Amino acid sequence: MTRATSGPTTNWAGNITFRAATVHHPGSVAELQRLVAAAGHIRALGSGHSFNTIADSPGDLVSLATMPSTVDIDTDRSTVTIGGGIRYGELTGALHAAGYALHNLGSLPHISVAGACSTGTHGSGTGSLATAVSAVELVTATGDLLRLDRTDERFPGSVVALGALGIVTALTLDIQPTYELTQNLYVDLPLTVAAARLATILAAGYSVSLFTDWGPVIGQAWVKQRLDPAALPDAAPAAPPAVPWAELGATPADRPLHPIPGMPPEHCTAQLGVPGPWHERLPHFRHEFTPSHGAELQSEYFVPAEHGPAAITAVAAVRDVVQPVLLTSEIRSVAADQLWLSPAHGRDTVALHFTWVDDTPAVLPAVAAVEERLTPFAPRPHWGKVFVTDPDTVRAGYPQMPDFQRLARELDPAGKFRNEFLDRYLD
Repeated sequence: MTRATSGPTTNWAGNITFRAATVHHPGSVAELQRLVAAAGHIRALGSGHSFNTIADSPGDLVSLATMPSTVDIDTDRSTVTIGGGIRYGELTGALHAAGYALHNLGSLPHISVAGACSTGTHGSGTGSLATAVSAVELVTATGDLLRLDRTDERFPGSVVALGALGIVTALTLDIQPTYELTQNLYVDLPLTVAAARLATILAAGYSVSLFTDWGPVIGQAWVKQRLDPAALPDAAPAAPPAVPWAELGATPADRPLHPIPGMPPEHCTAQLGVPGPWHERLPHFRHEFTPSHGAELQSEYFVPAEHGPAAITAVAAVRDVVQPVLLTSEIRSVAADQLWLSPAHGRDTVALHFTWVDDTPAVLPAVAAVEERLTPFAPRPHWGKVFVTDPDTVRAGYPQMPDFQRLARELDPAGKFRNEFLDRYLD
């Protein structure tokens, strides 16, 4: 039975209060179909881990959190089909218990799978989270179910779709045999050295994250290393190249660390080279603790990998504006993909992530300064985070934006799933 809640609803960070007066909680796909068919405007609300109005609706919102948490493993096809409301932390334990794994995970296991994929979020590991998706099932504006898989020419536009095509009820993801990783940390890598040797450093592990406040050093380098590199698909070479951290000026961490200085490291996944299963090492944060800092804002920009070193130097030039409102920044790489609205579409990418204090008026000047410095490098802002990029510039960054616009008009001609954010950045 569908239930509904009313009153103000906020996102995870609390910086956005949604306009929608009602949040529906259907208990089945059939109930969701009836809701969507009858609605004038409706959008899906995932785990709320977005920092702008992308999830809002001028009508109602719908949460799939009360729907069945389906985890259906197909061993013949090496896939898992999951319900649209499931979060990574719910999925990973079930997969691992069955002997399977995903190729990557988000930094936070608390986020919804559908929401992360729909906004092009990258993960710890190779490629964005959305590249694991092999099929999408969604409720369209008419209330009908539509399934798109990799054999359909519309599929590349249906995965990172920003909720503009319908309400995702199921995703099918590629899986592989379970594996283990270690996580080692190195501290005080000079920023100039990191920029000069960026490609080598970011290739030093299965997943590498560089945390900095844009001062003289990269405070922490997190290197996640698979223990079965020969088993990686298309791995050439089988193992990442060794990085002479001491020669670069960095030293191994002698204790566990949190990426935000002063925060307790107990909230983070195990470090200092202790082996562990994929779902307990790929995320930065443990499922049983409050994710990250909590009261914060986030921005992120994706630039072509060849411009990564220059982009780092450019941001460092405005550190005086950035540092007073910054908690930490993270730099990592994302492999190119062919998903139409993915920030990594068509180009190997360096992602520059900013975790800000929870003060929007104070943060926006820093965001503008970062964007101004990154402009020469064709940055693509993360769809679900804080940015002030001009809408024409955002659209121009996606060569297949016209294809997506046509697909959205085909599946939602009356704009049932639209809101002010989508109108501004997609039209």
